[in-house]
Parts: sequence; structure tokens; C-alpha cells
Amino acid sequence: MPRARSIVAPDWWDYTTLDKKLVEDVAKLTVKDMQQLSRPGFEVRMYDTLESFYLAEALEYIEAWQQATANEPCGICGPIGPTEQLPLVALLVNSLNLNLKHAHFWGMDEWCINGKEAPATHDLSFEKADRDMCFNKIRPELMMPESNLHFPKADKLAEYTASYDKIKCKVIQGGQGETKHWAFNDPLPREGKYIDEPMPPKEYLKLPARRVKLHPMTLIQNARTSGGGKVSEVPTEAFTVGPVETWKAERVSIWQAGCHDNAFGMRLTAFMIAKKIPDSSVPMSLLALHDNVRFSYYRPGIGTCEAEMH
Repeated sequence: MPRARSIVAPDWWDYTTLDKKLVEDVAKLTVKDMQQLSRPGFEVRMYDTLESFYLAEALEYIEAWQQATANEPCGICGPIGPTEQLPLVALLVNSLNLNLKHAHFWGMDEWCINGKEAPATHDLSFEKADRDMCFNKIRPELMMPESNLHFPKADKLAEYTASYDKIKCKVIQGGQGETKHWAFNDPLPREGKYIDEPMPPKEYLKLPARRVKLHPMTLIQNARTSGGGKVSEVPTEAFTVGPVETWKAERVSIWQAGCHDNAFGMRLTAFMIAKKIPDSSVPMSLLALHDNVRFSYYRPGIGTCEAEMH
């Protein structure tokens, strides 16, 4: 049987092209079922309060940076979405007097505007958000050197990729988007040799940091979460960390509070990773091929897949 066409973006691959039986099985998962999806190489964690959820997320930064030394510098790759952990990271660094001299940070992604990365003065700039919400709040004597901050730039993507070979990334942290992506690793357009079947997982994993065209659902999501609903003002392209860099990290850590993806999506990727069903129409499912993945959920935010009128 040929794969179904997307019901939201017919010229793209996405999770609406999956087999209906898989979709039905996923929708039935309870929170208890989700907890039991843990297996060697994939851990599911639950938090009962937002305070404990975001504090634990912030502590991943601290735990990574505490391991950095002159001989073995290391760091963390972090997202914009969620952002609630960022001020907590600065608070913890200052409270612990943690010197970040040998620590590193990679920004996950950045908008592409007219072929260049969005400037750090742009209202939607991810670098601006990282600096305003975290790094500018760290005491100057504790702050890492500017050269230890790695943001994806249009003309320096190869340099960005190479930095993952020079510096150990302890954790790539992120949320999960509507298209079941991490960073902007969206499903691909339905074109060329991938018009009838999505790109094979092994091919997708060869993609490094790059300039990408964004899935329509991603544009709508970012308008909703960051742009006040103004879809026309959300850039249609971005620069993003790729699977190549992701697979060089010791751990991939995904945080889901229930506000960036929906009840079905939060179940779908956990199930596909747990059962080792990688499919590039659901990019997050490719983490089934990574040997150290952790999903953290805010339990009250998981919800159900039952119909509910609003």
C-alpha cells in the first residue's frame, strides 16, 4: 500500500502519513503506559510540578558545565522552546559560584532571513533570547568566554559542526514541536526521489547543521508560541543543528510540558522510540537509533487523546 498523503500539507511528509493502526494504538496509551516505555537506551521521566520540571531541566546545564576542565572542555546544546529553564540556569550558576571558563554552549537553531541568520537584535532571534534570559544574567566573572558560545550562522555552519568534534557535548536538550521535531529537523517536502516514500532514516541521519525549509505546521506553531499568532511574520527558513551533531552528544534530553506539542504527539514519539520504529516523517522517532535518550514530561500536561469540545 502506498503511503497516505498528509492531510495538513499534501506536499510534505509528516505524522499524518503514518499507518492508521499505529495511530490508533498510540492514542490509547495512558500515562502509566508511557512510563512503562522505558528501555535500555531510552528513559521516560515524569514530574508532578512545573517547578520541579523546569528546575530539573536547568540542572542539566549545571551538571554538564560542572564537568568542564581545561583538559576536557564540554558543554550543552540548548533550545529556545522551552525557555522557562534559562533564568534558572543563570540563578544556579550565580548561587553556586560556578566558573564557566572551560564550559561551552551551543544554540540549537536560528531563523534564516534573506539568506542570513536573524540578527541578535531581532525580536524573534533565538540568540537574543539565550543572552537576554540566561547569559546576560550570569555574573561577568563567572561567564564563559564569548568564543565558547556557538550559534549557527549562515556562513559558519561547517565551523559549527566541527566544534562538536573539538568539544564534548554532554547533552543536546530540547522540546518537541508539532511536527515531532527537535531543533528544526522537520519532516521533508514530498519531492524528487522521496515523493512516494519518506527519506530512509539512515539517510536523514547523515544531515549536518544546515539551512532548512520549515514545515507549514512549524510556522503555525511558532506564530502561536512566539509571534502572537502573526504567521506572516514567522520566517519560513532556519538554520538548525542536525542529526550529525546530535549523534555526537552523550545524551539527547527532550522536555515536554504540554505546551509545544499535543497529547497525541507526546505519546507518538515515545512509543516509536521505545518500540524502535524510526520513520523520517516523524523526525523525533529517529532517536530510536541513538543509544542514550531521555524524555521528561510534566505529568499534568500530558492530557488524553479523547475528543473534548472547547
